[in-house]
Amino acid sequence: MKNSIFLTYIFVVMINISCGQKADNDVHLPKENTFTAELWVADLEIPWGMAFLPDESILITEKSGKLIHFKDGIKTEIAGLPNIYNRGQGGLLDIELHPDYEANGWIYFTFASEEGEEKGGHTSLMRAKIANNSLIDKELLYKASPNTTKGQHFGSRIEFDDDGFLYFSIGERGERDVNPQNISRDGGKIYRLRDDGSIPGDNPFVSDASAKAAIYTYGNRNPQGMAKNPETGEIWIHEHGPKGGDEINIVKKGANYGWPLVTFGINYSGTPITDKTEWRE
Repeated sequence: MKNSIFLTYIFVVMINISCGQKADNDVHLPKENTFTAELWVADLEIPWGMAFLPDESILITEKSGKLIHFKDGIKTEIAGLPNIYNRGQGGLLDIELHPDYEANGWIYFTFASEEGEEKGGHTSLMRAKIANNSLIDKELLYKASPNTTKGQHFGSRIEFDDDGFLYFSIGERGERDVNPQNISRDGGKIYRLRDDGSIPGDNPFVSDASAKAAIYTYGNRNPQGMAKNPETGEIWIHEHGPKGGDEINIVKKGANYGWPLVTFGINYSGTPITDKTEWRE
């Protein structure tokens, strides 16, 4: 019950913040609150992702590179994480349990990694298990490339669909004119894998030798929210757009969401990006 109250509170706060730009986007809130707020975990520094374990304890990622297990009011730091590239918006990012976690113990997390030949870092996906407050059986499932020293738009969220496929997001890493519209490059994409990191045979670009076969959608800017619709099973994403250009999208196989060719937003300096607000194939 406390988990439900906590998640409801977070959702309402996020809606208030994201919709506060224009009067015509105002959220019509009830006159009386139907919940109360309670401090649940104190003294966190930029918490990014949470996963609720079957025993009602919580795994919490902090962007700086800490993975915390919170149980019975006590925070325990989990050891054995990979090296985390903590720069700008990058660091230790989302965390998600395998749908059959109680049977197999797998947890999945995204993080910025320096692995690769170039300077800087890029978003990675890893799975591991926890034993004695340490990560074991670590498997790197995906590492985006090339690295860059730019500090923005790493993504990243993780979600499983009803068929057990894993989706995760990577932002366009500040290269809006290079990455999002190019399926041979990482960044500005939603990716789809099997739970072991292998590529599903029905991914939209597996037959294109020049494409990254894990890509499921492209033309994304910086998807930092992802959730499964509990009624339809569809994967929904929230994209942080430019000024005035945030979006909520439903993930569709092979879809191009248009960035940066199409957007309602403008540059933060006030200059236009494009006059197009609708994408047609």
